[in-house]
Amino acid sequence: MTYPQEEVDGKERGEKPMMKKNNKRLETKIEGIASSIRVVPHFPKPGIMFQDITTLLLNPKAFKNTIDLFVERYSSMDISVVAGVEARGFIFGPSIALAIGAKFIPLRKPRKLPGEVISERYVLEYGTDCLEMHVGAVQPGERALVVDDLIATGGTLCAAMNLLERAGAEVVECACVIELPELKGRERLNGKPLFVLVESH
Repeated sequence: MTYPQEEVDGKERGEKPMMKKNNKRLETKIEGIASSIRVVPHFPKPGIMFQDITTLLLNPKAFKNTIDLFVERYSSMDISVVAGVEARGFIFGPSIALAIGAKFIPLRKPRKLPGEVISERYVLEYGTDCLEMHVGAVQPGERALVVDDLIATGGTLCAAMNLLERAGAEVVECACVIELPELKGRERLNGKPLFVLVESH
């Protein structure tokens, strides 16, 4: 598990989140977050190195720092919608939304939301999946942030962005705690900015 080494202007688009080398406070926060994430080999199937954020949640200081770093980035970006991807996006998204004064929209798996929904299917390595959102949850022109715990191949985030954009929202950025750079998910986002706290190699 590694973390970025230099900080860029938070308003830059398409750049990885970086830290100034002399910013010891921020570096300490990121180190604490990274060290709180457990890697479980061969789960849920052989060959997968599962990034387990439940151990991060057991560390109140690291959990708070995770939320605080996202809030610091997005509090001045005029975001009115935080969309969380099922299921771990539900852990981080609501706290971010409350802190920046935005509404939270759950993007759920099929047949989990009552009422009228719009759906977006996406391709996985071994099949397909689907995300759904309530019709009317987002209004045309609203500025949205997509939140999940991790970006791997990028398929889920792409589906989330497509859902929001079909409803007329402007997706400002995607935010994840962890990135797996080797899977090149960032490249599938069609240039949409991605902000991550920790890279796992």
